[in-house]
Amino acid sequence: MARVAFIGLGVMGYPMAGHLAARGHAVTIYNRTAARAEAWVAQHGNSWAATPAEAARGAEIVFACVGNDDDLRSVTTGEAGAFEGIARGAVFVDHTTASAAVARELHRAAWDRGAHFIDAPVSGGQAGAENGTLTVMCGGEAEPYGRVEPVIAAYARSCRLMGGVGAGQLTKMVNQICIAGLLQGLSEGLAFAQKAGLDGQAVLDVISKGAAGSWQMENRGTTMLEDRFDFGFAVDWMRKDLAICLAEADANGAALPVTALVDQFYKDVQGMGGRRWDTSSLIRRLR
Repeated sequence: MARVAFIGLGVMGYPMAGHLAARGHAVTIYNRTAARAEAWVAQHGNSWAATPAEAARGAEIVFACVGNDDDLRSVTTGEAGAFEGIARGAVFVDHTTASAAVARELHRAAWDRGAHFIDAPVSGGQAGAENGTLTVMCGGEAEPYGRVEPVIAAYARSCRLMGGVGAGQLTKMVNQICIAGLLQGLSEGLAFAQKAGLDGQAVLDVISKGAAGSWQMENRGTTMLEDRFDFGFAVDWMRKDLAICLAEADANGAALPVTALVDQFYKDVQGMGGRRWDTSSLIRRLR
């Protein structure tokens, strides 16, 4: 059992920290909105801190799951940030989907304080966080990764070190690039089936067993047919992630024509009022 801190109790962080507590780890949590931190402690016990620095003080591992690069800087190197309180030899594990550049920046900042930094974005969405079945892709040094992997297992089905610092974020970019293209293809296919007068659910039942099958088809196909998008990973968050992907592609010379196009389709969905709709709402553009 480890003494850990968890910073950020959003839709992902709240259940992830809960799994750590359920496994018997000593958890100190921090959240910008104190009422949510108090609610978590009421549900899971343990303790909450008034600042990230206070939460990190004395922890062997400090986890974070916040919104973007700037949020991450705020809770690490900002005023009363976690790096003010982090112990020498401790490991900071960042589950935020952020840029590879900020991962490298914070790795250096942690190193200057005698601590370690691992970028560890996750895939699996809110359901994966709640069910403890996330996939975690990590970047950093092997020794601190080896220390945190058994603790991450509290909420992960799969966890792997992908390479040096930033490799976790780069792998998550690949994940989002693939999802964007899959969802656009699924949207077009289902919209076509409906226009052609086919039974959409019957189509899904048949083609999901063949080469067209995917996680998105199995988990989002039916709800897309039913025009339900009030769950899952929001369009606003996907656009944030795709912006990171496109910026990295500009830097490394990769061509992402489909990703750039789907990003603009998501912009259309935002214009339709779908900022908080699930990412499978791409099909609404086609109806």
